[in-house]
Amino acid sequence: MSEHVSTSGSAARRLSVFKTYKLYVGGKFPRSESGRVYEVTTATSAAGAAGKGTWLANAPLSSRKDARDAVVAARKAFGGWSGATAYNRGQVLYRVAEMLEGRRDQFVREVADAEGLSKSKAAVAVDAAIDRWVWYAGWTDKIGQVVGGANPVAGPFFNLSTPEPTGVVTVLAPQESSFLGLVSVIAPVIATGNTAVVVASEKSPLPALSLGEVLATSDLPGGVVNVLSGKTAEIAAPLAAHQDVNGIDLTGADEALAKELEIAAADNLKRVLRPERTDWSADPGTRRLTAFLETKTVWHPTGSLGASGSAY
Repeated sequence: MSEHVSTSGSAARRLSVFKTYKLYVGGKFPRSESGRVYEVTTATSAAGAAGKGTWLANAPLSSRKDARDAVVAARKAFGGWSGATAYNRGQVLYRVAEMLEGRRDQFVREVADAEGLSKSKAAVAVDAAIDRWVWYAGWTDKIGQVVGGANPVAGPFFNLSTPEPTGVVTVLAPQESSFLGLVSVIAPVIATGNTAVVVASEKSPLPALSLGEVLATSDLPGGVVNVLSGKTAEIAAPLAAHQDVNGIDLTGADEALAKELEIAAADNLKRVLRPERTDWSADPGTRRLTAFLETKTVWHPTGSLGASGSAY
């Protein structure tokens, strides 16, 4: 037996279509291999009362296996992404900003729910995040001139220093700033040619998981950014100890967890960016752009230009 629903008044009678949030790994959207999920609720201030907020969605509860899969995907993508021209990386990142602008209203809603903000304040945060993504996109072909160059040496040599990406970087996203802070830690890592395994804010993962959907529909190759949600300590531990991870940003870890992860990261001499109090709305400068760069210095002998003895 079926019920006929007329066009008139159908909006009031139709069922809500809830969004299913998934991980973003290797350019695909898997559920956690564990099959686990956890409840994500609004910030209590947004709920208007103390205690637990309003249910928003069930987010995947990532496992250690999910973390290892994300590292494999990031390593596979590293060669192509780091080998692309800086100009091309800038074009790709700008395309991501275009896609973010097109889904602005969705992110405003998600940020408002996640951080307990009014829609107007959430809109300011989302606009700042999109602008920051554009800002980092513009740095891809300029950072080399800032931190590289020719070095004066005594002798008949050229001596040139150039920045190169570190490799696969684990990024623990800020716990409080669910979108502006998120963009501020992801964009500089990939702008310089690294690939990233991102652990989203534990209590506010939805903007990060939605960012994965934007990345998938932009020109960013699969695996360059991989987004995991779940318990930060549970996911970060295997990533900090992973021998194929080259760097880790501990921004989203508390003091005790950061210390544990830093010790684990020392096993293969990972680059470590320690957590610090950050005003995400302030000018970010170039510090995060250079945090996961290596400097390659090349020596090359000068040569003679014929009988005159002049050299180049």
